[in-house]
Amino acid sequence: MSRQEQSFNEVNAKQSFPEMEREMLKFWDENHIFEQSVIRRKGKKKYVFFDGPPFANGLPHYGHILANALKDAVTRYWTMKGYYVPRTNGWDCHGLPVEYEIEKELEISGKKEIEEYGMENFNDKCRASVFRYTGEWEKLLRRIGRWVDTSESYATLENNYMESIWWVFKQIWDKDMVYRGYKSMHICPRCETPLSNFEVSQGYKDVTDLSVIAKFKLKDEKDTFILAWTTTPWTLPGHVALALGHEVKYVKIAVENEKYILAKDLVEKVMGDTSYEVLENIDPKSLEGKEYEPLFPFFKGKLEKKAYVILLADFVSTEDGTGVVHIAPAFGEDDLNVGLTHGLEVLQHVNIDGTFVNEVEPWAGKFVKSQDQNIMTWLHEHGLLFNKENYRHSYPHCWRCDTPLLNYTTKSWFIRVTDIKDKLQANNKKIHWQPEHIREG
Repeated sequence: MSRQEQSFNEVNAKQSFPEMEREMLKFWDENHIFEQSVIRRKGKKKYVFFDGPPFANGLPHYGHILANALKDAVTRYWTMKGYYVPRTNGWDCHGLPVEYEIEKELEISGKKEIEEYGMENFNDKCRASVFRYTGEWEKLLRRIGRWVDTSESYATLENNYMESIWWVFKQIWDKDMVYRGYKSMHICPRCETPLSNFEVSQGYKDVTDLSVIAKFKLKDEKDTFILAWTTTPWTLPGHVALALGHEVKYVKIAVENEKYILAKDLVEKVMGDTSYEVLENIDPKSLEGKEYEPLFPFFKGKLEKKAYVILLADFVSTEDGTGVVHIAPAFGEDDLNVGLTHGLEVLQHVNIDGTFVNEVEPWAGKFVKSQDQNIMTWLHEHGLLFNKENYRHSYPHCWRCDTPLLNYTTKSWFIRVTDIKDKLQANNKKIHWQPEHIREG
């Protein structure tokens, strides 16, 4: 065995791994190993790797290291398979992560204070911050052995990048796949922007909210009320309908001088220790189309479309509440679908910053989540509160600023993905997913 072969088989117990790393990086740099691995394969079949660029206005952390190590393994693998694999580094410069960092730095919060500070000044601050840690990022990529070209880095704030995105959007527009419509989405009232489903899932917290059972007075029956439960009392001023279940059995009960309608299976749970008399069983179809008085006077006589009417819906259950769902189409996907199906008023009584509109006079301009107690008190004073209790549940918060989100129906621009759904599903089957269950899941 030669001395060279012997050296490969021996392990120096005192070997300094940092020194090994420095020597390896020096060797790569001096001999342009990465550059050669790309150039030597030029003209071969190309392997394109789309890499979501990081934000350089914050320092990298363990999660970035893990993701970059995996990306590097993929591109090296295809390089060793003989493919031409150019790799260009990029920087993400747009969006709320940048804006939120600058708000913290300037000690301001929200759209109004940004406008007071000056939009141009704020944008300049954001623009100056996005490359704050590029040096640290490039040092990290080098230290973990990520082979990527940083000499020709692109940035999403550059015109040629933005124009490429607009070009893509124009192709979609020309195919008549862009439309404007209503959609129920979670919004952050502080950031004043919708969040994607993925973003919403990142911020759930267990919280205790006030829940109420409100009394909706039927127009054609004296002292008769339908009971409906909600964990979001702030949505009640935007209420326009009550939904009963097709297959749910209902009863009318008497408590002193008033009569209440609710699901038969929930009577004992709702009434607790209160004495009551069952007057009759009720088929939900017999209540369909009946009208009742609105809880609040704020929009009475001002609505153009159908409102304050009883409907039947498939999603109503007897798992909790009263078996009656209060419908506010501006605040929830099921509510919106029912509203659009039945031509109901989409009553938006909340601004996108989470404050009540001026018509809601007692609480105009106040943040809705802070007014549940006051709404409950108002209902009690007007004889429209049946019960209240604290309710522990999981509620979504903004993953950036920790503000409680609102399920909010807003008018926006959307892409009609249903037009290409079949193609998407067909191409999805051709992709080699890892792990494989992600293809369907």
